[in-house]
Amino acid sequence: QVQLVESGGGLVQPGGSLRLSCAVSGGSMLSINHMGWYRQAPGEQRELVAGAHSGGNTNYADSVKGRFTISRDNAKKSLYLQMNSLGPEDTAVYYCSANRWGLDYWGQGTQVTVSS
Repeated sequence: QVQLVESGGGLVQPGGSLRLSCAVSGGSMLSINHMGWYRQAPGEQRELVAGAHSGGNTNYADSVKGRFTISRDNAKKSLYLQMNSLGPEDTAVYYCSANRWGLDYWGQGTQVTVSS
């Protein structure tokens, strides 16, 4: 079973940056074919922010393209999300996800609040 623990959230001013981390345990990351960052704002559905496939391909929501960068470090068993030029619309709980052998796993989430 895969366990995911997010960190790095917090309060940041508009235009600022944050880097989220997701620590992975419960087996090799090489067996995880897809990992991603999702977010959920109050009253909204959870949405995909960025995905990273084991083959190296990445994909982003249109709203974060050019501002966010997803990366995975298999050796450190970690997934990252570098977020730049943050705006109030980025305020949400951010979740790390992993799919291994057809099963989805989720972290507990980390709050990101963008406010002056």
